[in-house]
Amino acid sequence: MNRTYELMFIVRPDMPEEEQDKLISYLENAVTTSGGQVKNVEKMGKRRLAYTVRKFHDGLYILLTFQGSGGLVHELERRLRVNEPVIKFLSVRIDEEQKRLDKIKAIRDSKRKVPPAPATPEPAGEAPAVTA
Repeated sequence: MNRTYELMFIVRPDMPEEEQDKLISYLENAVTTSGGQVKNVEKMGKRRLAYTVRKFHDGLYILLTFQGSGGLVHELERRLRVNEPVIKFLSVRIDEEQKRLDKIKAIRDSKRKVPPAPATPEPAGEAPAVTA
């Protein structure tokens, strides 16, 4: 069953642009050969790490969104583990979250489409009856 995943990985801050592109294409190729589909690749740039990892204080963040099976996720994680420039990585399944957000959006849109009931105007010549 194909599900949607996000794979965020951090590489060394001194990694050249060409090697980043090579690593990304390597992972994209792994996804497509395993029957998955790459949705999006986003280079988020150099950012400060929350804590020191492998003696690095900064890292280059890359986000890969793809569809595939759980076995594909394990294979990508295995490849990232043995790849020396990768400092850290995290993969997250996002299809359930996307369903939940779509459902909330549909509920909000349906509430906005219902117009409020118009107030019935009272006839101009008559005053409302007051009971005491």
